Amino acid sequence: QVQLVESGGGLVQAGGSLRLSCAVSGFMLSRYAMGWFRQAPGKEREFVAAIRWFGGSTAYADSVKGRFTISRENAESTVYLQMNSLEPEDTAVYYCAAGLSGLGQNAIDYGYWGQGTQVTVSS
Repeated sequence: QVQLVESGGGLVQAGGSLRLSCAVSGFMLSRYAMGWFRQAPGKEREFVAAIRWFGGSTAYADSVKGRFTISRENAESTVYLQMNSLEPEDTAVYYCAAGLSGLGQNAIDYGYWGQGTQVTVSS
């Protein structure tokens, strides 16, 4: 059974940091890329970052480059999103996803999704 379980969201002031985690189980991670997406109220789901489990290459949305870092821990089958210098515009539900289409930046590139974790950045 494929499971992606996010954690680490919360309320933080602008300029602060949060680290999101996504624990993964039920499939062979080495074949997959993992992505983080976010969705703010009234907006479409948007790409944030992605990482290939094998090799570790990464991709980022322009809006988060230099502030967010995606990484994975093989031993724990967990992918992380370190978010620094948070801005009110980063407020959204953040979703972890897994897919076989490389470092895709579209939601359709990912076949498995977590339930999401809320991140709220106050000004």
